[in-house]
Amino acid sequence: MEKTRDEFTSLLVSYKKIKAHDITVVFDGHKNGTGTENTEVRGGIKVIYSRLGECADEVIKRIISKERREWIVVSSDRHIVNHAWAVSSIPVPSGRFFEAVSKQVRTGAHPENPEPAGEDDKDACDADAFKSHRKGTPRQLSKKERAVRKALSKL
Repeated sequence: MEKTRDEFTSLLVSYKKIKAHDITVVFDGHKNGTGTENTEVRGGIKVIYSRLGECADEVIKRIISKERREWIVVSSDRHIVNHAWAVSSIPVPSGRFFEAVSKQVRTGAHPENPEPAGEDDKDACDADAFKSHRKGTPRQLSKKERAVRKALSKL
């Protein structure tokens, strides 16, 4: 388990070098943690281990409730997702976040040197342009899905 946490943290450190976002990761310590909440910084990433008897979910809810700003909260847990929406934060599903971050790290795209559009990207853009010129009522994404997509585009 510790190896997986280290690999994930290393991925986020690599991502931070590319994007320079503030990143906080919360890991569970409720089963085998210490009596106090532990916080450390690894490569610019703030890593929090919840205290013994406290779930990481509770720590995440406390953090996003205390600091009232628009957080991008990465979780697939329904309770965290609902809480994030309630406090004006944007929850992003874990799988979609992992794909976005992995792609950024793999390509090494840097904000000053964005990744050039490949042939696949051009086809996708052309298809989107074609769809937007249809007659009739366009299918619009829900407000929440638009917010999630906007958050993912920032990553």
